[in-house]
Amino acid sequence: MQPTKDADVIVVGAGLAGLVATAELIDAGRSVILVEQEGEGSLGGQAWWSFGGLFLVDSPEQRRLRIKDSVELAWQDWLGTAGFDRPEDYWPRRWAEAYVHFAAGEKRSWLHGMGHRIFPVVGWAERGGYGATGPGNSVPRFHITWGTGPGVTAPFEAKVRDGADRGVVRLAFRHRMEELTVVNGVVTGIRGAVLEPTTAARGTVTSRTRAGDFEFSAGAVVVTTGGIGGDHDLVRDAWPERLGSPPHTMLSGVPGHVDGRGITASAAAGGRVINPDRMWHYVEGIRNWNPVWPNHGIRILPGPSSLWLDAAGNRLPVPLFPGFDTLGTLEHLRTTGHDYSWFILNKAIIRKEFALSGSEQNPDLTGKSVRDVLGRATAGIPGPVQQFLDHGEDFITAGSVEELVAGMNALAKDSTDGQAPVLSAEAVRGELVARDREIANPFSKDSQVTAIRGARSYLGDRLIRTAAPRPILEPKDGPLIAVRLSVLTRKTLGGLETDLDSRVLGAAGEPVPGLYAAGEAAGFGGGGMHGYRSLEGTFLGGCLFSGRAAGRAAGRAAGR
Repeated sequence: MQPTKDADVIVVGAGLAGLVATAELIDAGRSVILVEQEGEGSLGGQAWWSFGGLFLVDSPEQRRLRIKDSVELAWQDWLGTAGFDRPEDYWPRRWAEAYVHFAAGEKRSWLHGMGHRIFPVVGWAERGGYGATGPGNSVPRFHITWGTGPGVTAPFEAKVRDGADRGVVRLAFRHRMEELTVVNGVVTGIRGAVLEPTTAARGTVTSRTRAGDFEFSAGAVVVTTGGIGGDHDLVRDAWPERLGSPPHTMLSGVPGHVDGRGITASAAAGGRVINPDRMWHYVEGIRNWNPVWPNHGIRILPGPSSLWLDAAGNRLPVPLFPGFDTLGTLEHLRTTGHDYSWFILNKAIIRKEFALSGSEQNPDLTGKSVRDVLGRATAGIPGPVQQFLDHGEDFITAGSVEELVAGMNALAKDSTDGQAPVLSAEAVRGELVARDREIANPFSKDSQVTAIRGARSYLGDRLIRTAAPRPILEPKDGPLIAVRLSVLTRKTLGGLETDLDSRVLGAAGEPVPGLYAAGEAAGFGGGGMHGYRSLEGTFLGGCLFSGRAAGRAAGRAAGR
């Protein structure tokens, strides 16, 4: 006699991938237990905090802006960026190819049918600069969600809450999975700790006091618990030699509970983890002046005009300009011996080019205010950016180069790497003057100046993302601004190896019966569909795509 199951399927993790998987299971007529170690206020996970960028190919928004995109061009860009070079990249590569076709096909209409809407100006992230077959996006593909991260999660949250109201979904908040239960090689459920209730705000530290134990059984388990970015010790343990030594000091782009627990538990149940050394951390991190979680960092989404200097005042090499190659810049900066670098710019550049990643840093887009979004393009420095200028410890404003460099040196002394180099005002001025001389003509040997002019040939950049090329030392564009930048932990690119049905594979390459994985825990598909690098806008999309695949496949299996 078969033992009684608590549900058809258990989904572990209530972030975007978990919500999508649960929504698909509801549509399939399955009963679900959605397990989440945090409180109800954290429904939506990391996606809720995001800027809401989605990678789409040959979209109506692109075509309106005269962007010519195609599956062939997008796949060329993906392959040049991912750099797949390992035997275990078989499934990641298949996931990547399937995802590019999804992004060029039903992704937009599928989301649109659930009420999702897109801001009309397409962003151009990860611009590369190495050649046609190298890393980076050949064209703008970063589609901003109208409503940012909450706008992405809302349709799926609504479906899940409706399922809970109808009794087909049980929402098990404050339940921390500690292990998967396995009977005769088949995953049959999970067990773990019930944590004491919490009313803590989203993202803040919650109690880990154990109030009891639980065990749930089901026909299948879908693990969507995210990566390791909240635990810096785990990040350092996984840090690859090719990126140099890990920073002594990093900022956290995700809450502390993003600790890889689901990956570890799945591995203990027989799942294979691949590409754990592949990771995605940003180099434009700033300390949040109004933090939600410990060591809370925000990423600057920069336009291309700021002068980027390392800690010793050296200009970064071509093509490591703002917004061009995240991982290449990280690799280079790790050779400098310091954990920070600098942007130097002025008021005119920061007004036009600085956006901050995160739903809470973009109240106009998050709140779907047409008036405020129009004001962003025509007003002064955006309010959230101005707050960092006023309160952020990483920002220095000055009326002269000498005053600016003095402030940079004073701030560098506070850096925790202990060996802050002293910058020379004369040398910094020399870099600025040399750069500014290149602005006098409509042509230049300075690749960054050429890139700025090229960016402004795209209407979207000219309207809202790239300042007109002018001297940084132009007095009427002042004051001068310096920003100290730190490494910001964010995404785990490797993870549990899965086939195209999101079934977790074991060491021999065969599916672990009853076990599925999606989202960051599965490297966004296959155990690392991004390879070494991301084209951006692909993390939320990977959660959507893999969560959908996992929900549909687990729903089919549970119905047998």
